[in-house]
Amino acid sequence: MRVLLVEDHLGLARTVASGLRREGLAVDVVHNGRDALAHAAVTDYDIVVLDRDLPEVHGDEVCRALTARRSASRVLMLTAADTVKDRIEGLDLGADDYLPKPFAFGELVARIRALSRRSADSVPPAFEHGDLTLDPARRVATRAGQRLALSPKEFAVLECLLAAQGKVLSSEELLNRVWDENSDPFTATVKNTIARLRTKLGEPPIIETIREAGYRI
Repeated sequence: MRVLLVEDHLGLARTVASGLRREGLAVDVVHNGRDALAHAAVTDYDIVVLDRDLPEVHGDEVCRALTARRSASRVLMLTAADTVKDRIEGLDLGADDYLPKPFAFGELVARIRALSRRSADSVPPAFEHGDLTLDPARRVATRAGQRLALSPKEFAVLECLLAAQGKVLSSEELLNRVWDENSDPFTATVKNTIARLRTKLGEPPIIETIREAGYRI
């Protein structure tokens, strides 16, 4: 899942981004509304976590702009303004959810995952393929009843491949969905992650390589 975190408090932004990445999410971070709009114009984010009181372009204007351009991104407003009136205003602007500060990190993660399930191309709450099962909410994958010890990136790649339902995903698509903007597109990151994932999945093989195209299940 690709997330854009828009937060002008640098310490909070670092803390939240680090926590989300540990949950297996790909997170890009910006600190003002202008950069938020620039990023959203070139990347299809699943979720935009948007502080309301932003410099340069106010969070309200960012939300209005995303709504006006019919962005598929779900917007979660994350702000210190927590009165009922504030929440109503935020939702009326086009936000999909509203979480006041201070907040519990676990609730933030749960709300992000809930919003992703409401997206236009929402995925089922769990996947099954033969003897392989994957539960995104519980972060658990098993094969033949045995739990798989997957890293966050391995879990995210497997989730993307299962969600594609047999469609071939290129390395570039996987890099865009699972890693953030700081990843080097010319590295063998995806190839190496797929190799480790195949080892952990065991026999018979599940992930197929399509020459000069990508990977599929």
